[in-house]
Amino acid sequence: MRPLHATRRAALIALALGMAAFAGNAVAQAWPAKPVKLIVPYPPGGPTDIVARVIGQRLQAQTGQPFVVENRPGAGGNTGAEAVARSAPDGHTLLVATTAHAINPSLFKNLSYNFSRDFAPISQLTSGPLVVVVHPALPARSIGELITLAKSDPGKLNFASSGNGQSTHLSAELFNTMAGTQIKHIPYKGSAPALADTIGGQTQLMFDTMLSAMPHVRAGKLRALAVTSAKRSPAAPEIPTVAESGLPGFEAIAWNGLLAPAGTPRDVLSKISSELRSAIEQPDVRERFEAQGFAAAWNTPEAFSTFVGAEIDKWARVVKASGATVE
Repeated sequence: MRPLHATRRAALIALALGMAAFAGNAVAQAWPAKPVKLIVPYPPGGPTDIVARVIGQRLQAQTGQPFVVENRPGAGGNTGAEAVARSAPDGHTLLVATTAHAINPSLFKNLSYNFSRDFAPISQLTSGPLVVVVHPALPARSIGELITLAKSDPGKLNFASSGNGQSTHLSAELFNTMAGTQIKHIPYKGSAPALADTIGGQTQLMFDTMLSAMPHVRAGKLRALAVTSAKRSPAAPEIPTVAESGLPGFEAIAWNGLLAPAGTPRDVLSKISSELRSAIEQPDVRERFEAQGFAAAWNTPEAFSTFVGAEIDKWARVVKASGATVE
């Protein structure tokens, strides 16, 4: 016969484990139990902000809980990422990540968080090419003419980006490397202000998402030279690719995805993933993205984790080749 204290101790341990399991299930079943914050690490009005608001509105309609977009720009997307990494891992604070977050581990020397360790991938949201846009006064109407112009006076032209380490930065650095040009980088705190200065002529060109740039192209405020995907975009099939315009092999894709803090229970991640799938499959959501050059995307947490790992490796090679670095 077991001693009474051992029996009592075993019973207490079993009770504690049972309560923990119950609590974990309750969290999953209740999610979202309160308003959910979608942290956008860029200013309002940019492509990531637009994606977050479209997804947030749909998730709010599905779950009945508010989904609040909170803009936390700064440090190339790192300010918002760090805030989420330090948040409670309960599924109520999520990061709307971008290609930049796969670039930053190689670009920044002293990150305050570990991207691979401090986040739990949930799903991709969008995928699409960038578009090379120039101010209408720039005497370049093709990629070939842009390369010739840039080489005629090295360092004179400059390009805007949504920040150090963004896809809008590294795609242009990849262009410089492959074309042998020296177009100078002017970083901004988000796509919206960078695009505004390109429209205003303070900068000559930008590699931006179609989601935010194409309305200005159609309004005649910018001229589109090419898209950065391997194939032409269905949203603007008249625009050639960079690769077919004089730079064979060039390709750069921008994406958005949703991440939770590391340690978020697996069943909570699965519940969020399931709700995201329902949201992304809605025709109005897909149409709103596709009309601006983004394809709506959804994948499992496991598949998205594999995708992110491949992106980290890919952009590390680009960073090394370009020599780009940020303290």
